Parts: sequence; C-alpha cells; structure tokens
Amino acid sequence: MAPRLRRLSARDVLRIFKSFGFEVVSTRGSHAKLRRITDDGRRETLTLPLHRELDVGTLQAIVRQAARFISEPELRKRFYRD
Repeated sequence: MAPRLRRLSARDVLRIFKSFGFEVVSTRGSHAKLRRITDDGRRETLTLPLHRELDVGTLQAIVRQAARFISEPELRKRFYRD
C-alpha cells in the first residue's frame, strides 16, 4: 500500500518547517511566508496557508514546493504515514 499524507493543520506544518530551520518572516491575510538562509547565503522561501486543516492537494503542493530545499526522505518521515 502506498504511503498516505497525514491530516495536518497549518500549526503542525509550521512546527515541521521550523525543525528544518525555517522562520516566519511575514504574514499577509491567511498566508505565512517562511524563509531560511543557507550557509552559502541563498534564501529559501516557502508560502503556507494558515488554515485549521489543510486539504490533501494543498499538502501535496507544500511538500512538492519544499522538496526543492529538503530531501524527499526527510519530508516523507514527517508528512506521510506508513
């Protein structure tokens, strides 16, 4: 059976990305902008909707966006259940 996405709130997702070194740099409306600066000075930015429960498609898009900066196995540990 393929792994399934966990049902997460924006607060849960924020906690996950903070563990990867991201910080909230701004909020506008119902979205937060998360950013971390790498050792070589690159800025990595993610945008996250601040909803109580995120839809599966929205979570998939967030994981896809984060996969540019974080390895797939690390993301799978936190976003998918076995």
